[in-house]
Amino acid sequence: MPRAAVRTPPTITGSRSGCAAPTMTRRAWTTQSACWTRAGAQELAMPFVHDIDPIVATIGGVHVWWYGLSYSAGFLNAHLFLRRARARLHLSLASVYDLTLCLAVGVLVGGRSIVVFVNEWPFYRRHLSLMPAIWVGGLATHGLVAGGAAGVLIFCARRRMPFRPVLDALAVAAAAILGCGRIGNFIDGQIVGTVTSVAWAVKFPSAEGFRHPVVLYDGLKNFLLVPLLLALVRRRMPPGRSAALFLLLYPALRIPIDLLRDYQAETAATGQMLNAIMAAAGAALLARNVLRRAHAPAVSPPELPASGSMHWRRLALAAVLAIPVVIPSDATRDVPATYGARHPRLAHSRLYPPLDSLRSDER
Repeated sequence: MPRAAVRTPPTITGSRSGCAAPTMTRRAWTTQSACWTRAGAQELAMPFVHDIDPIVATIGGVHVWWYGLSYSAGFLNAHLFLRRARARLHLSLASVYDLTLCLAVGVLVGGRSIVVFVNEWPFYRRHLSLMPAIWVGGLATHGLVAGGAAGVLIFCARRRMPFRPVLDALAVAAAAILGCGRIGNFIDGQIVGTVTSVAWAVKFPSAEGFRHPVVLYDGLKNFLLVPLLLALVRRRMPPGRSAALFLLLYPALRIPIDLLRDYQAETAATGQMLNAIMAAAGAALLARNVLRRAHAPAVSPPELPASGSMHWRRLALAAVLAIPVVIPSDATRDVPATYGARHPRLAHSRLYPPLDSLRSDER
């Protein structure tokens, strides 16, 4: 009988498994392949050193951030989702544009307002001119949710249409937007967790030691809410049920995740307090929705064609998609100091004042 064929296995560089075998017969090939598989898994399980540039490009002295770009992608996703759902929501195409604009403006204004008036009010009360400067500081997620809901309520009130079915549909889009935002947070390397020895730990540029990637945990949680909420919407639950469940689950599931977050001492209590308030509001709305026993969703009347040109609506949507790209994910107190060491082009200018020195007069 002919001898078994001899084949040379691939070399695994840097492997810690000790699976070295220059030649082998077919009989040993299966065993050795399993050994190589374990070695590859060991290599993939090594901690990750974060060295991603947070800036996509600098155009005319304006920095384009991955974080802001993730929100542009989220707004576009919300617009496309509304276009697919407009027949069920009784919306004209023009109304879809208007609703997207109200949602996006509400998200940006709400997220910025919490940063200015809650997270960093001691700084902004002394520098009022920087309040609208979204390019020098990030957004607060609790404000994003509240602002987005306010934008939807304003839209529905002006159109005199039921707002709960619209909020149900947009709860799906909101979870996706917040998930995209967390990806931007991770790329910017801004929010870090506590020190850990888990295999997927991350070494962030601005923190010592390997840390929990808490923004990825939170982003995964947000994305997992999408199929759950979408299933509820498709099952035609009572109006307002999906929105109330989102308002409950988003902060309630974030509370244990935030326990792994390396908060600054002055912001830890505020963040968890906002989580608790939002979860309590969601629980109250969900209980009210269940107790009302509204088994059949309300049917909106046919939407009248919105007045006005589609041309300006398209231009406005393009502007809303472009504006977020200038927003960094970090707090004002850390921009540009945090990123300056990582990005040599991040220089002070009229648009980007030396915030670290401006903070010296803060009391």
